[in-house]
Amino acid sequence: MLYGRSVETAAIDDLIDRARKGSGGALVLRGEAGVGKTALLDLAASRGGPMRVLRTTGVEAEADLAFAALHQLLLPVTGLLDALPEPQAEAVHGALGLAPAGSGDRFLLAAGVLSLLAEAAARDGLICVVDDFQWVDRPSADALLFAARRLGTEPIAMPLAVRGDTPVKGLPALEIAGLAEPAAAELLDAGFTLAAPVRRDLVVLTGGNPLALRETARLLTPAQRAGREPLPDPLPGGNRLFGDRVAALSAGARLAALLAAVESDLDLVLRAADRLGAGEAALPEIESAGLASVSGTHVRFRHPLIRSAVYEAASPAARREAHAALAEVSGGDRRARHLAGAALGQDESVAAALTRAAQRARDRGGYGAAATALTRAAELTPEPLVRARRLKDAAVASWLGGRPGQAESLLAEAREFAGADTALTMEIAQLRGRFELNSGDAAEAVRILAAGDTLDMLADASEAASYVGDAAAIVEIGRRAAAFPEGFLRDVVVGVGATLAGEGGHDLLKRALGRTGELREAAEFLWATAAASHLGEVDLSSELAERAGRVARVSGMTGQLPVVLEFVATAERLAGRLAESQAVSEEGLELAREAGYVNTVAAHLANLAAVAALRGEEEPCARYAREALAIAVPHRVGLRAGLAAYALAMLDLCLGRFSAAHDRFTAIVAAGPGAGHPTVVWRSTPDRIEAAVGAGDPEAARKALEAYERWSAHAGTAESRALLARCRGLVLPDDQAVEALGEASRLHDNPFEAARTGLLLGERLRRTHRPGEARAHLRAAFETFQRAGAAPWARRAYGELRAAGESVPVETSTAAVPEAIPDVRGTALDTLTPQELRIATLVAGGATSKEIAARLFLSPRTVEYHLYKIYPKLGITSRTELARLVVLRKAPAAPGDML
Repeated sequence: MLYGRSVETAAIDDLIDRARKGSGGALVLRGEAGVGKTALLDLAASRGGPMRVLRTTGVEAEADLAFAALHQLLLPVTGLLDALPEPQAEAVHGALGLAPAGSGDRFLLAAGVLSLLAEAAARDGLICVVDDFQWVDRPSADALLFAARRLGTEPIAMPLAVRGDTPVKGLPALEIAGLAEPAAAELLDAGFTLAAPVRRDLVVLTGGNPLALRETARLLTPAQRAGREPLPDPLPGGNRLFGDRVAALSAGARLAALLAAVESDLDLVLRAADRLGAGEAALPEIESAGLASVSGTHVRFRHPLIRSAVYEAASPAARREAHAALAEVSGGDRRARHLAGAALGQDESVAAALTRAAQRARDRGGYGAAATALTRAAELTPEPLVRARRLKDAAVASWLGGRPGQAESLLAEAREFAGADTALTMEIAQLRGRFELNSGDAAEAVRILAAGDTLDMLADASEAASYVGDAAAIVEIGRRAAAFPEGFLRDVVVGVGATLAGEGGHDLLKRALGRTGELREAAEFLWATAAASHLGEVDLSSELAERAGRVARVSGMTGQLPVVLEFVATAERLAGRLAESQAVSEEGLELAREAGYVNTVAAHLANLAAVAALRGEEEPCARYAREALAIAVPHRVGLRAGLAAYALAMLDLCLGRFSAAHDRFTAIVAAGPGAGHPTVVWRSTPDRIEAAVGAGDPEAARKALEAYERWSAHAGTAESRALLARCRGLVLPDDQAVEALGEASRLHDNPFEAARTGLLLGERLRRTHRPGEARAHLRAAFETFQRAGAAPWARRAYGELRAAGESVPVETSTAAVPEAIPDVRGTALDTLTPQELRIATLVAGGATSKEIAARLFLSPRTVEYHLYKIYPKLGITSRTELARLVVLRKAPAAPGDML
């Protein structure tokens, strides 16, 4: 029976009720040991009626076994795995040991866990109970948290109990405090006869902790209970609460309890106990004493403090003996763990066994468990160089497991043991540089990586320098890379450096792009985008980055996906697909935060600021830009700081504040965050020219045009020529401007950029008294901006269209609502959320729900749920109608180092 938990019960009932209605979620029950968290979880499991219940409990003895908790949770529903998208099903099969390990991609596995839970919930809903989360093995915890944060459209309730300050990010939490005096008195009166003053003192001294109340009252003498003698000072702690029960056990039962304290598997405990002569009655004695129980195939202590009391009561030698006995009867990863527990001093054979266990965990995506095993293996390794390699591998596993701080510490330790081994030292340095680039100081990453003498390391240094905006370093790195044999990567690195130095390099970049048919990895496609970008070919670089995104989603990226999504999101924005860009950046932002890629977080925040700017949304734009700059400036990521500054300038340009925009764009070149970054300066030049012309500074516009002409001199694609023609049209007199803008309009492949050119052309035609010619350009521009959700541009085009003499019917009077814009074909799509629009677009392209789920890391049921909401919003009833409605626009995706 629960006493005094009305608030907690109401919160649990609300969680389950919302899940039953299809709006699932998670709730963290946080409190100290003994406060009643498990009792509340039991209550949750009993409140769902026909809802299915799955349970798992973190076990301290299994905290280093990859996917131990997940295996316990999901084993009853593995028969549903065939309903999952194939990549997700393979990842879950591998993690649970039901099939050979797959790619080991943590995101695919986490999405698979979400999909499997959704399938388990399909009939009546699901209550997924997780107890002692602080001891859930890290790979299981990562997957469960990924799923828990995405339950909003699933009929799933996930209450989790966690002790102390164990971090559980991104989930609502309920603090479980001790009982108030009336409830505590009721609890005590149900089992003990205590004097009222004694009862009050116990409540105060225990903080109302139910376990402490009961166990302390049980330990009191009759005189103490009656108040004739004072209470013990201090009150008994965890070990004293249960120490007497442990001490009262027979020798065989204490030994069996110790075995259970370091290994929960019942069969292994029984076999090891038999080897050590514990006796058949040992486990029943432990159960009779109320210390533990046998549940299925496991031995469970009634409370974690009991396990602690058992473990603390044993000598170090007894603990090693228990581990040794368990190692003799175990196999695989468990044997390696127990061998390590039994080891006294360094032992290479045990270290090698742990290393093999770590490899198995890594192959299944259990990077946290792999890092723990490798760290322990390194401690047991006598040979310094081997120890250094294992520490280095542990650092990589920690990094891929989303724990960059731990990774850096392990790498620093590896460096100490590497000694004079040049190859290993360089490998460690390269990893250190990559860690810095993703989460630390990008300029420090350049310094570390530029010290390398391999092509891969120089390529990483060039990439880091491009993020910083250090053109001199890129040039120098390119010259050094020229000493290596010809090849795709070498040609890009050398070509980019030569281009920035004004020493040619364009032929090398074109030669590299000629090899794109041979590329297979997402990282290679991103290098290709960089090559196209430095040729000034925005559209080609966009196409290549989009291919990188497609490869990343299906290839098992082991952590690269958040970075790749930086460029995919930029691609969508440059194409004017603002809702899609927002959705990709929101996904990338979430994944980057989970992976610990701080600088990638800044990239997605900066892109969200740019999207908000194009929509004219001042507060979100300023907020996202501020958050991006707070990371990018101290981390010296000039590319992302520059994008945030660009977003603020674009906001002013979109809203017609030309002087303010001109000032901001000027600062991008000369001062302020990210100032002078070559890519930021080049990519923002067309906008900078437009702002300068609007602000009445034609001289600044002409100078910017001269620089843009030099940059674009070797670009051969139609879109690059269109942008150059538009820039020229902006600075020419009206009669010549019309011709240049008309040429740009004919050349454009990018619908959004075509609309911007059409608006400028329409304005010039109207200004030269040719309104009839202007109207067609303005109408097309208006409709494109309206579909894209670029409200400021749409309002500007609408105003010009009305001024050109066209009466556009509107549902709401623009006089009454000055910012109202008329409804046009396709605007129904603007009622969709970014995620819904992405799903609608993929459906229109012929993708099945399973295929969409695999691409977007969703469950198929979540995809179907979104479609269920999309159809009534659009007034349709089928995928066929949706395909007709959605206009699939050709989308340039972002080049590897573009804004």
